[in-house]
Amino acid sequence: MKKFALRALCTIPMMALASAVWAQQTVTVGVSVSSTGPAASLGIPEKNTAEIAPTTLEGGVEVKYVVLDDATDTANAVRNMRKLISENKIDVMVGSTVTAASLGLVDVAAETKVPLISLNGNAVVVFPQEGAKKWAFKTAQNDSLMAQALKTSMQKAGVKTLGVIGFADAYGQGWLKEMTAALEGTDIKIVASESYARTDTSVTGQVMKLVAAKPDAVLVATAGTPGALPQRELKQRGFKGQIYHTHGSANNDFLRVCGKACEEVILPVGPVVVAAQLEDGHPLKTTGLAYTKLYEEKYGANTVNAFGGHMWDASVLINATIPKVLATGAKPGTEEFRVAFRDALENAKDVVGVHGVFNMAADNHAGLDDRARVMVKVQDGKWVYQPELLK
Repeated sequence: MKKFALRALCTIPMMALASAVWAQQTVTVGVSVSSTGPAASLGIPEKNTAEIAPTTLEGGVEVKYVVLDDATDTANAVRNMRKLISENKIDVMVGSTVTAASLGLVDVAAETKVPLISLNGNAVVVFPQEGAKKWAFKTAQNDSLMAQALKTSMQKAGVKTLGVIGFADAYGQGWLKEMTAALEGTDIKIVASESYARTDTSVTGQVMKLVAAKPDAVLVATAGTPGALPQRELKQRGFKGQIYHTHGSANNDFLRVCGKACEEVILPVGPVVVAAQLEDGHPLKTTGLAYTKLYEEKYGANTVNAFGGHMWDASVLINATIPKVLATGAKPGTEEFRVAFRDALENAKDVVGVHGVFNMAADNHAGLDDRARVMVKVQDGKWVYQPELLK
């Protein structure tokens, strides 16, 4: 009994000492997002969220965010990361907004042993989990997860033929690949596929080819406001079938630019987009509502969207990982800390964000399951939860 009491007493100053040591630690997070350029409508809420992410953890640990704009340019993103590493001595990197820029950061992460958390949905950023990609993680839902949701919705609607129009880059190409894979074994066939550049101002030729193929439905595989271009053109050309979008369109700027042409569009989104409409007891409702309140108190009503949520989830993962790394004795600003951070992040379990519940593994650096997606329809210019589309 005396030995137990002695040990118990000894733990108190040791714990106090640990807290005192931790309170002297500052973990620096580098961020590169596309707050200007074609993906600005996605990058701005990511930047905004970095400004409201918690910066003081239990025990007094400080988290410092240094945010740079890469203007939706891969070369800029790479330069940003190298600058953050050399000048700010970052411990972890978050970014970027689009697939190409995130891919550009993967090799830098491996070369410099700085763990990377990407904010976009293309699985190619982290899969296959080998080589440089052992240093890459992501918070956005894999496109394959969302493609399966779209497939289910299309089957329920009786779709037999599908046209696809998407970006002429890694995002659009990735989505065509994922949708093709999702439709294998079904009676839904892709009968036409078109592409365009994010900066294009006309897609008339591409849309006319799609309409000529007479598909039952069309999938617009884009991200942000550029997705409004083919949507409006399809309506103007008299297309009467169902139009689906990817979760890349899940931001209010898209609704604003698209206007009435977006009515009845169906797409998969992260639960945070419709947090207030979720059933009581939904695992993401509480966190989604809390983030929404925090974001909109600073940036205004109806400003929260899925993309800021990806940044928030990155901060949640970072904050859940830091105590585990500090417990190893590693100190921020060192390679030892960064390596330990990567290892701890790979073993993150049951971390509840606003998009989903993260369970990382050596062969899965995305860590999300079916809880990370819901279906919505645009009605009266708003996202309306449609749970029946996945039942």
